[in-house]
Amino acid sequence: MATSLQSRVEAVAAQLIFGLPERARRLIAGRPIRLDGQELALDAQLLLRLQQISRVSMTAGTPELARQRILESGHLVSGKPIEPVRTQEVVIPAEHGPVPATLYVPDGLPSPSPLLVFFHGGGWVVGSRASHDNAARYFAKQAGVRVLSVEYRLAPEHPFPAATEDAVAAFDYAHTKAADLGVDPERIAVGGDSAGGNLAAVTAQVTTARGGAAPAFQLLLYPGVDASKRRRSREIFASGFFLTDADMTWFIDHYAPAGVDRTDPRLSPLLTEDFTGLPPAYVATAGFDPLRDEGEEYAAKLRAAGVPVTLSRQRDLIHGYVNFLGVGKRFREATSEAAGALRLGLRA
Repeated sequence: MATSLQSRVEAVAAQLIFGLPERARRLIAGRPIRLDGQELALDAQLLLRLQQISRVSMTAGTPELARQRILESGHLVSGKPIEPVRTQEVVIPAEHGPVPATLYVPDGLPSPSPLLVFFHGGGWVVGSRASHDNAARYFAKQAGVRVLSVEYRLAPEHPFPAATEDAVAAFDYAHTKAADLGVDPERIAVGGDSAGGNLAAVTAQVTTARGGAAPAFQLLLYPGVDASKRRRSREIFASGFFLTDADMTWFIDHYAPAGVDRTDPRLSPLLTEDFTGLPPAYVATAGFDPLRDEGEEYAAKLRAAGVPVTLSRQRDLIHGYVNFLGVGKRFREATSEAAGALRLGLRA
């Protein structure tokens, strides 16, 4: 997508600001923010300060406008495309019609290799393969895996359970066509951030429960896993930390409007009764995130069911950090840990 002159200027300005000495960055960001026994990372606080100055709201207006803003603003923080990574367009057949996807292959990766079936975040309403292009590239290169990034259907045009259906169809396609994709069918993971983490968790549950092919690993990055209940972290971090309480309400009202049972495990996988037999998982949460507590409850339920799980709270970060790879250092550090967990989880 072509970017406007204003957007290019903003991108350069962001790089210059994040390249300033620490003292100057602290002056711009303001005094350290401490809340719930945690201190916000300077990189995160500076990013939030720039967001406040720009007065950009993630969910203001219609879904169409929100999607356009995500595309236009993403390059400000995602960084230059990570190379060398080859891409190939893929079409996944599904009951309702084809689902587009992109296959990322890092240079020099042998075949067959492990695969991550990746679902982008965005509250099931915004976001796309394009908005998460560099996140997919990063996981491909740093974890040494192929990545299949899925363009699942978005709400409100396609409300629940459309995204879930596409996610399961994408995993099934990856497993069935593993040889064509250059993939080891026994080493396929599902993963995603935020709403994408929700879809990954649901896909793991659905495929495990039905028997047969199921993922070998789950990469769940600050996932939303319970749409039926408010938790303490949602109250504490209701505003001022990128994802807000108002944003969450806007997203879920579009994806699961009146009449949808929000306790359905395909929407709220935390409420599934039996976690036995689910694949091993890496669950990451962000300390300053409304979704923090439900993600950590999910990890606890996996552990209680005997599922190998690593829970990693990035105490000083905010929601969405895998999309901020182009600014500062702290966001890459956290994403690098997730890539390492993926590599380890899919080792032969």
